[in-house]
Amino acid sequence: MKTLVALTVCILISTVATASPLMYVPTGNANDIVIIDLETDAIIGRIDELENAHGLAASPNSEYLVAGSMQPVETGESGASVDKPEAVSEAAHAAHHPGGADAAMKAPSYLAIVHPKRGRVVRRIAMPGLTHHTAISPDGRHAVAVHSGAGGISIIDLTKMEIVKTVRTGPLPNFAVFSRDGRRLYVSNAGAGSVSEINTDAWAVTREIRVGTQPEHMALSAAGATLFVVDVDAGSVAVVDLENGVVSRRLEVGDTPHGIDVSADGRWLFASSKGDRKLVRFDLSDHGSTTIDLQPAPYHVDYVDEVGKLYVSSRKVPKIWVLNPTTLQVIAEIDIGRGVAHQMAVLPQ
Repeated sequence: MKTLVALTVCILISTVATASPLMYVPTGNANDIVIIDLETDAIIGRIDELENAHGLAASPNSEYLVAGSMQPVETGESGASVDKPEAVSEAAHAAHHPGGADAAMKAPSYLAIVHPKRGRVVRRIAMPGLTHHTAISPDGRHAVAVHSGAGGISIIDLTKMEIVKTVRTGPLPNFAVFSRDGRRLYVSNAGAGSVSEINTDAWAVTREIRVGTQPEHMALSAAGATLFVVDVDAGSVAVVDLENGVVSRRLEVGDTPHGIDVSADGRWLFASSKGDRKLVRFDLSDHGSTTIDLQPAPYHVDYVDEVGKLYVSSRKVPKIWVLNPTTLQVIAEIDIGRGVAHQMAVLPQ
């Protein structure tokens, strides 16, 4: 869906307020977040000092962005402690490194809490594992960090800035999506072929939905009754009826599908195929589809209804294509300069 500080934000053009939303894009091992004005599709700034962030989440009801880290906290060859980042409390830092080299084997990391209006990281919270993707509840109170290597997720209370619960979901959890009302959370488990449904009142798994062999990215329908799940091994999208908890049909995408999103009116579903170097648009009303070539390696997908544009990043080169969702014509390309554009998040200015 930003003074004296240890962090800087480079504003590249005038920050005159407009009605257009802003897109925030983590760049992986380039270690920053790119800020894009979606009216002009121009980069207007960067937020530095991220740590290999792939996951990034936002909510209109939260003042924060939540960025995961795929970079382990290192302890050195002898297990010596690392320097405490400025935005981390002493207690959190000590709790994050209790066992020297043994703890380092568990690949802990920090979750970065970013204040987009200030243009900087305001807090780092110790995580029990690397964080792949993130999510924020619709009310903006809780964040979720998905730990693929640890078999579960961490729940963060954004008012307390601390983990309040960890939940085991299954092998290789990948992606997390909240229901529209925030009462349920769905987590895909790529190593179990399932999606875990979690009651967010108790933060407990209430149902396991079988969806295929390697479920990863997901998108929820506009009405909230259908969950679309990318099944990488099958090269398709599983369409899950959430009332019954079953796959009602499959949409064929191609080799190594990855990104997925659905239009706000529920008409279209967009999915990328890295292996076949194409983007597919499914018409959910008549089951038709349209495919275009998009090279190299189309990756993350984000449909932004407010501006009527579709954004698709590349896994191989540092750029984002901007498409007209009706014609599927590329109308612009955004050169992000370095890194790879991962999980995109959109907020109003």
